[in-house]
Amino acid sequence: MTTTLESLVTQLNDKIEYAETGILSKVLLKTASCQYTLFCLAAGTEIAEHTSTRDAVVQAIEGQGILTLEGKRIVLSPGVLVFMPANAPHALTASGNLAFLLTLSDPKL
Repeated sequence: MTTTLESLVTQLNDKIEYAETGILSKVLLKTASCQYTLFCLAAGTEIAEHTSTRDAVVQAIEGQGILTLEGKRIVLSPGVLVFMPANAPHALTASGNLAFLLTLSDPKL
């Protein structure tokens, strides 16, 4: 069985919306090897340190935040792109409302 994936064109800014508190996430596209998710964090939201079994890319779209990656503090602001290898400990704090695109990919491919 062959599955054909259709093209996707979307305006990320049109998809950004924030909850009063917490996180709103939207999976935009999922393939056998990658997942693209838009995350919108309300100001003050924290994601505790964790790891992922997949490689990840964080691309900040709007707002401000601090990503702690393997003990290093990285300021997230529009246009910042961060690669995180699989199993790297990381945490996130949104200083203000923060929107970013998270791309997860299988490191074995």
